[in-house]
Amino acid sequence: MSETRYRLLSFGFLKSYITTMRPYLLFVSGAAGMVGLAFIDSPPHWRVALAFVPLFFSYGLGQALTDCFQTDTDAISAPYRPLVRGVVSKAQVFPVSLVGLTLVVLVLAYLNPWILPLGFLAVIGLLTYTYFKRRWWGGPPWNAWIVAILPMIGRLVDRDYSLSELIRFGDLHTPAFCLSIVAIFAGYANFVVMGYFKDISADRQTGYQTFPVVFGWRANAVYGDITALVVAGLTTWVVAITGGGLLAWTFLAAAVVLQLHAQVSVHRTRDEHAVGTPIANGVRALILFCLAIVLALKPGWIGFAGVFYVLFELVLRLRPEHGQV
Repeated sequence: MSETRYRLLSFGFLKSYITTMRPYLLFVSGAAGMVGLAFIDSPPHWRVALAFVPLFFSYGLGQALTDCFQTDTDAISAPYRPLVRGVVSKAQVFPVSLVGLTLVVLVLAYLNPWILPLGFLAVIGLLTYTYFKRRWWGGPPWNAWIVAILPMIGRLVDRDYSLSELIRFGDLHTPAFCLSIVAIFAGYANFVVMGYFKDISADRQTGYQTFPVVFGWRANAVYGDITALVVAGLTTWVVAITGGGLLAWTFLAAAVVLQLHAQVSVHRTRDEHAVGTPIANGVRALILFCLAIVLALKPGWIGFAGVFYVLFELVLRLRPEHGQV
């Protein structure tokens, strides 16, 4: 039986919506977007700040949007979530999320109108995500390309840069930027693959044909190993060819250690309730991989990067359900 539903304009709704956004995962989109911003030569501080805010919040708005389409499996694997408990409704969360994402795209498009088509494409990707999540071949790559768009959007914050330059002549065809995009794609695909471990029973009951439901635990762990190797290898390549200093290599080393721990851990268990820590370490690694690239390009951003990561750990610790990531 559902609990009393909060009114749209109420503190209860706001608190529930923030929970639905998964605040600890806002740092994923923030870090991915920051990679693109770091590729801009001498960017004005106000442009970076204005772009970072919508990039940061984009993940949470997208997460709330996609949650509206998968309450069936969430009711089993994540009963604490507000949409499942009934304290907020899809009719409330969906339009708020869509309006929020529209504002995100419009703010970024103000900085560079060429961002508009990429933003629109990302929103379409979010609206169709659940269809692909139900199919073993679709979930990780579909979700990952949406996140991989964020560094491209970040790079386009430079108003003198156009989408045609990005695609045909610009950074997409230079090794460091291209490798960074693929690294983020692989890193987020790894997060999706790892996240499947905690939902296998729920996905099986609700008819989601995810990779581990179809092929089993061990095959999913190997899938994760492959994506982990790709993100680690490509990030190392980027740091090397951009002449990254000690800071970048330190963040990279921390990411590799955490990612290795996560991969080994999921091979050693078959318990869906024991994968919270490996998944959390995978998220930590993804953020640190991004920050390693950022600091290879902009070592002067270490102060912000340090505060950013500490805040991530704080928000992660304060999440309402520690077994869920």
